[in-house]
Amino acid sequence: MKTGTIAAREAAGRAAREHLKRSAHRQTGPVARDPLERLAMGNAGRAPALARLRHGRMLASPFAFFVGSAVLQTHDLGLLPNTGIAIPICGDAHLLNFAVFASAGRQPVFDFRDFDEVSTAPWEWDLKRLVASLVLAARQRRCSRGATETMVMAAVGEYRDRTRQYAEYGALELWHEKIPFDRMIETALAPDARRPIRRAMEKAASRTHESQFDKLAHRDGDRWTIRDAAPSIVDLRRAAARLEADDGWFDADHWRSQIGTMIDGYRKTLAHDRRELFGHFEWQDLAYDVTGAGARSLVLLAADQRGRPLFLQIREAHRPALANVFPATVVKHEGSRIVGGERLLRADDDLFLGWSTGPAGRQVYFRQLREARLAADIELFDGALLADYARLCGWAMARAHAKAGNAAIAVAAYIGRGDAFADALTGYAFAYADQVERDYEMFVNAVRRGALDARTDADLAADFGSA
Repeated sequence: MKTGTIAAREAAGRAAREHLKRSAHRQTGPVARDPLERLAMGNAGRAPALARLRHGRMLASPFAFFVGSAVLQTHDLGLLPNTGIAIPICGDAHLLNFAVFASAGRQPVFDFRDFDEVSTAPWEWDLKRLVASLVLAARQRRCSRGATETMVMAAVGEYRDRTRQYAEYGALELWHEKIPFDRMIETALAPDARRPIRRAMEKAASRTHESQFDKLAHRDGDRWTIRDAAPSIVDLRRAAARLEADDGWFDADHWRSQIGTMIDGYRKTLAHDRRELFGHFEWQDLAYDVTGAGARSLVLLAADQRGRPLFLQIREAHRPALANVFPATVVKHEGSRIVGGERLLRADDDLFLGWSTGPAGRQVYFRQLREARLAADIELFDGALLADYARLCGWAMARAHAKAGNAAIAVAAYIGRGDAFADALTGYAFAYADQVERDYEMFVNAVRRGALDARTDADLAADFGSA
C-alpha cells in the first residue's frame, strides 16, 4: 500500500467502509461452480500420483477437504466485493498453516507455515480462510455453536486489536517485531491451555537436525545417505518407479549433475554472506518428499566439514490460485514469488531461502526443513484450546500483514474498535462452512463412483511395502 500521512491512511480505511460496509462481509455470494472442475484445474501441472494422494487425504473430513482445496474458496472470494486494500497475504491461511518454529537464535516463534499461495490480494481474504477453517475444525470436534462463535470472534478480535497496536509502530520497529512464543502463550492463552502446549514445545525443541541425524541418514562409505522412510521420504529410484514414471522430474541415475545445475542457480539468489555460509556444506544425498502431497518436493542432505547436517527442502512452485481471480504483479518465476512473499510476511528469516529452475524447466524454491516444529492437532484440541489457538493465529496474521503491507493504519480504521466486522465474519464462516460440506459431499460421491481417483497414505505405504 502507498505511503501517506497517518490522517490520510485513516481516511482511506474509513472510506473503504463506504465502498464495502463491514456488515457485507457476511455474504458468501452466489456459489455457482462445479467443485470437481475447479479441483481439476488446480491439479494442472502437478504430479498425478500426488494429486491422487491429496484427494485421498481430503476424504478424511470436510475440514481435511477444505485444507486441500484452497482453489475453491479463492475462486469464490474473487466473485465477492472486497475492501480494495490489497497487500501481500499468505493466500492459504487455514489454522493448520500456522506452526511454531525455532528461530535462527533457536527461540520458538509462531508464524505462517507455507507460502505456496502467497500473493497480493485483499487483506480480509486471509481472515476469511482462517475463520472458515475454525468453524469446520470446531464441527469436527463437535463443539457447540456458541463455543464456535466464541472462537471465531476471538480470532478476529485478536487480529483487530493487534492491528490497531501495530498501527502505532514505527517502520523499523514493526519490521523487526518478533513475538517469542512464550510471550504469546502467556498473553493470549488461559493458564490451563499453557501447560499442554509447553510440554509439547519442550518435546519438539529437542528435535534439531543434529539430534535427528541418525534417524534420517546413515553413513554409506565416505558419504551420508538419507534413510528411506516410505511413504513419506522415498529413495529416488523407488519414487521414479511408483510416483514419477515418465514425468521428467529427476533422473534417479543422474541426479547429481541435475542437482548441481539447480544449486548453481539457487546459490545466486542468496545474499553474499549466506552464499558463503552455504559454501561450507557439501551436498550428500537427495530423496523424494511425499509429505506435502500438493507439489513435487525433494529433500537434499548436505554436511559441513565436521559432518554436521543441513537438510533443505526443494519444492516445486506453481502459479497461485489467487492469480486467477485478483490482478497482481506478473512474476517471471514462481519460486521468486514464494521466497519474496515469505521474506515479507515471516518474522524470522530462513538463512537458506532461495529459488532456482529444475529439470524440464520446473520452477522451484529452497528452504530449510525447519527445526522444532509444533503444529495444531485438532484431534487433541477441545473447544477451549481451539479458541485459544484461534487467538494466536489472529495475532500472528496481524503481525504478518502489518509488516508486509504497510497498511495497518488503514486496516485498523476500516475494522474499527467494535465487533461489527467480527460479527460479519462469524456469519460468513458458518455460511461458508455449510458450502464446504456440500462440496465435500459431491467430492466423496465422485470418488465412490470412480469419477475421481484417490489414494490414501495407507495405499501408498502398501505400494512401497511391496516394492
